[in-house]
Amino acid sequence: MSTNSAAQAQVAAQKTARRLPPEISIFLVLVGIALIYEILGWIFIGQSFLLNPQRLTIMILQVSVIGIIAVGVTQVIITGGIDLSSGSMVGMTAMISASFAQASTWPRALYPSLTDLPFIVPVAVGIGIGLLAGLINGQLIARTKIPPFIATLGMMVSARGVSKWYTKGQPVSGLSEQFTFIGTGVWPVVIFLVVALIFHIALRYTRYGKFTYAIGANVQAARVSGINVESHLVKVYAIAGALAGLAGVVTAARAQTAQAGMGVMYELDAIAATVIGGTSLAGGVGRITGTVIGTIILGVMTSGFTFLRVDAYYQEIVKGLIIVAAVVVDVYRQKKRKT
Repeated sequence: MSTNSAAQAQVAAQKTARRLPPEISIFLVLVGIALIYEILGWIFIGQSFLLNPQRLTIMILQVSVIGIIAVGVTQVIITGGIDLSSGSMVGMTAMISASFAQASTWPRALYPSLTDLPFIVPVAVGIGIGLLAGLINGQLIARTKIPPFIATLGMMVSARGVSKWYTKGQPVSGLSEQFTFIGTGVWPVVIFLVVALIFHIALRYTRYGKFTYAIGANVQAARVSGINVESHLVKVYAIAGALAGLAGVVTAARAQTAQAGMGVMYELDAIAATVIGGTSLAGGVGRITGTVIGTIILGVMTSGFTFLRVDAYYQEIVKGLIIVAAVVVDVYRQKKRKT
């Protein structure tokens, strides 16, 4: 009887574990990292890491742009793809959208006859340019069967080239107050959370989400079940491009200027946040809520390194190691799931 009781208890424990959302473990990692920084802060700096509202506010504002990109990247990775172009899209859309947001008082406006436009115009231009780039990515991947790595790598190089060519490398300044208001205060965070909520609902409760997970889990089975795989992949990459465009708009509004070098390495940060948040690079697994927590983890780590005065070079090394560790954990999870 004792053996049977032990077996029943083990089965009950496994069922309980399955009921717990996977984000719980990721959230516990976030709490653990924050507490480590808190302890190290008192030991080495003599200050609190968590009890500094200004530091935490700056941290959340810094990761909000990465979070917007990561929401789109999450959907791409769930389908089994990858997007390396989002950082370059940020630079390109920031430059183009800012050129339509210049005030008439600025003497060197790029388009003198198109100054003082309503803020919705540059916002729509930025999102539209990102959407167009995402559509190109999706068409290349879905129609020509080019691997996503190669297609988005080409877009990464091309988009960065466009951002430099657009103004011959000159920054775009003199932006209107209407436009820069988007990047002030907590608005970047609000935009990030609204975007995350919208696509959390879309992935969990709509046909779009079911198709996205189905393609990532087994593309052949999805095709046999009647899903237009090619058409859906174009949608996913187009949405990722549009969100990268929105991130470019927010970046330009926050900085109150636009430069061709904006968004460098943002794509890797977004991928890191997505993988840390539990999205599997094998496809078919992932949640927006996990990505939000992963984005915050990335922000806490960066802010903590700065707080402890760790050299920037070491920060990049540690960030790379964490990405590799997250992928190793994902591979382990995949093997465990199969067994």
